[in-house]
Amino acid sequence: MGAPPGPGPLAGIRVLEFSQIVAGPVAGLNLADLGAEVIKVEPLAGDSHRNVGTTVPGESKMYQGNNRGKRSLVVDIQQPEGLALIHTLIPTIDVVIINYRLGVPQRLGIDYDTLKRLRPDLIYAQISGFGESGPGAAWAGSDLVAQAHSGLMAMDGKLDAAGTPQVMGIPVSDYAAGLAVAMAVCAALLHRQRTGEGQYIATSLLRAGLHLQNRYVMREPVSDATLRDSRVRALEEARARSAGFDELLAIRDPRGQLASPFTLYYRVYKAADGAIALGALTPQNRDAIRRVLGIEGREHSDSPDFDARDPANISATQTWRDQLEAQFRSISVAGWMARFEAAGVPVARVNFPEEMSEDPQANADGMFLELEHTITGHQKVVGPVVTMSATPAGNPLPAPALGEHTATILTELGYDAATIDRLRAGGVIRCLD
Repeated sequence: MGAPPGPGPLAGIRVLEFSQIVAGPVAGLNLADLGAEVIKVEPLAGDSHRNVGTTVPGESKMYQGNNRGKRSLVVDIQQPEGLALIHTLIPTIDVVIINYRLGVPQRLGIDYDTLKRLRPDLIYAQISGFGESGPGAAWAGSDLVAQAHSGLMAMDGKLDAAGTPQVMGIPVSDYAAGLAVAMAVCAALLHRQRTGEGQYIATSLLRAGLHLQNRYVMREPVSDATLRDSRVRALEEARARSAGFDELLAIRDPRGQLASPFTLYYRVYKAADGAIALGALTPQNRDAIRRVLGIEGREHSDSPDFDARDPANISATQTWRDQLEAQFRSISVAGWMARFEAAGVPVARVNFPEEMSEDPQANADGMFLELEHTITGHQKVVGPVVTMSATPAGNPLPAPALGEHTATILTELGYDAATIDRLRAGGVIRCLD
């Protein structure tokens, strides 16, 4: 397991997180791992992800995975006393994170302009679906629609049996946006330390999705004239005649139009008992693979005079691919792993995520933490995404049970027991039963 976390570099920083689902919680999770005290504000019913795919009411893995390291404050901010409670808390807060739909913070009285009057040097980070200006600013956002709009969904060309595009298995735009906000908050805290000035931070799922694909989305006249422009024209022509998505995908797919060594040596092959991934990025790695496969000097896609657009080379590459697929199916994953590892080739078995908690490498490098959850008991969880030598990253708190820290936080604010009981009886707050 990872070492017990000590005071991280953000120790003493207080974060108030108005969040739901993924992007906002991921931002808070990463700040908590860096030592910040993160208070997650939830409505009386809790974050809706508490009950998605769970066997323990209110304690889904989806919720717990993204909300580790936080305290739960459950308050109905649509009630005047609930909003007053939040406004009382704000002067003690350094950072606010929010991923409510645009316009909602203003209606609730927790927008940046309102809160910075209570804490002038406040750092406020907003995550939206499609950005804060332009015709789509008011669109409702989620990772799936951001993947579709940004092109991420088409990137891998995954279709179901009916030819329908498939969403990526994890909400990748959400996670990228959350990580981006955590990075920006750290930079804003440094700026505030230097100048005393707070600021407003914004990102969106669309912006994060584009960032992940920057080299595909960007425009550059020389390569565009050779590769992109004709492909886009072909897509427009196909749409004009109501072509199906599978045809559009075939037009766009650059891998089907070029004979690249990546077609053979940067891909996944089926083995006799599973699948194996080759990640050869250099000619040296690819030569090592050729030696293992016994095709050294026969396959020439790394030759300086190899024309990736030559139809003959495209056909030859496909022939090699068919032959290698048959060769890989003849040996077990373990057999191939031993050969490629001995040759120094980047290689991995295709594992399933449910197996990774027992992975020898991940455990040896301290990528997991052991925690004790108030409701569900002992947990082995994925730890911080980074390690730091002087200020250890990580957080000893599991994801909070709903309202677990409400009374404690209000007591710290100076509320007495009678007032806390009155607010609880009036449905303004919720405490852990």
